[in-house]
This record gives sequence, C-alpha cells and structure tokens, in this order.
Amino acid sequence: MAVLDYSYLDLYLPRDTPREAARQMLTEHAEHGDWELERLRLYPDGSRRVRLRRKIIRAARTM
Repeated sequence: MAVLDYSYLDLYLPRDTPREAARQMLTEHAEHGDWELERLRLYPDGSRRVRLRRKIIRAARTM
C-alpha cells in the first residue's frame, strides 16, 4: 500500500509582476514540475502569495 503525501512550494509575487508573467511562471511549474495550485491570495496592495503542491508517493514497507 502506498502512502500519499504532499510537498509544498510557497511563492511571493510582488505587485509590479504582470498578470501574464505570473500565469507563465505558474504554467511552467505545473507542466515541468508537476505542481498544482493549492492557494492564491491577492492582497490589497496588488501582491500575491501562491502555494503550490505536488504529490509524493512513498511505498509502504511490506513484510
């Protein structure tokens, strides 16, 4: 039986980051690193905090 766990990556995008650049960066992480978006927080000053996650599958030891 395999145990499912997640690895997390937190990113900070300053307010002067264009939307297209942010989209392109997140797409690169998703396509090449198997990351998926868990949370995106947009702050009143325009900055963004992004949390990405990906699955880690660990094989359980059998007897």
